[in-house]
Amino acid sequence: MSKKFEKEDIIIGISACLIGEKVRFDASNKPSNFCIKELGQHVTYKAYCPEVAVGLPIPRPTIRLIKDQDMIKVSRPDGSGDVTSAIKAYGKKVASLSANLSGYVFCAKSPTCGMERVKVYSPTGDPLQAKGIGVFSREIMKANPLLPCEENGRLNDPILRENFVARVYAYRHWQAVVESGISKHKLTSFHAQYKYTVMSHDLVAYKELGRLLARADMAVEEMAEQYIAGLMAALTKTASRKNHSNTLSHIQGYFSKFLNKEQRKELSAQVDAYRTGLVPLMVPLTLINHYLLAHPNDYLAQQAYLNPYPESLKLRYGY
Repeated sequence: MSKKFEKEDIIIGISACLIGEKVRFDASNKPSNFCIKELGQHVTYKAYCPEVAVGLPIPRPTIRLIKDQDMIKVSRPDGSGDVTSAIKAYGKKVASLSANLSGYVFCAKSPTCGMERVKVYSPTGDPLQAKGIGVFSREIMKANPLLPCEENGRLNDPILRENFVARVYAYRHWQAVVESGISKHKLTSFHAQYKYTVMSHDLVAYKELGRLLARADMAVEEMAEQYIAGLMAALTKTASRKNHSNTLSHIQGYFSKFLNKEQRKELSAQVDAYRTGLVPLMVPLTLINHYLLAHPNDYLAQQAYLNPYPESLKLRYGY
């Protein structure tokens, strides 16, 4: 079971408009129902609006990303009111003070806060390929490459939503380990709790991380640095039904000698039903957790895979 955290223990950066602050160019907001009403019950937000922070008024003229030769700037459509340097500087400032963040939710399509696919224009106003990154969000992500980040729009996808929250809780758990001082024992103990989590996302990474921790020729600080980079990269990949099913089958093996024929058949049937898309992931997991209560196993009980975040979020009910 993953480490339990109180609401105030998990701090997530967020675009201020997403939690209801009326800071957009037209004095409106873009409240995220999931962020406010669901995830917000379990985490503490730290809101940022780079436009307001650099002195732009509310309401204000629209700004956009404009590509002029090899330079990307943020300004009004006619090229006036260039705030590129100010936004970048503010991004660097927030990034330097955000070591306590365990995640970040950005406002999609924003020229300051968009993570990807932000519209870019030519100096004459012609639309170019929508491959831009917000000037502010770029600084946050560049300074904190391990930080779980997502956009509000993508959080409407149940798989991406679950993936983001799982990464946030895993990263916060890692931060807690590091806060108390890293050691080889703490590193291997942490990995032991995330083995099945990694397996469900990336089997290659699962094997590579195991080999990394088996090395005897590396300082623990360097090993820890490589480990968390590999872990967070693996968790960024969404877990497929195939990988989940493989992981569930591995876990199922722990109960083989404790269950009778009918119970084993039922568990296999539920795993197969999930694999073929007939039931959501929560169905076989509920049965596994039931059998774990009846037949305790310390190794399984510590697995973050079985309880990666508060169950009340119901993130595994929809896929």
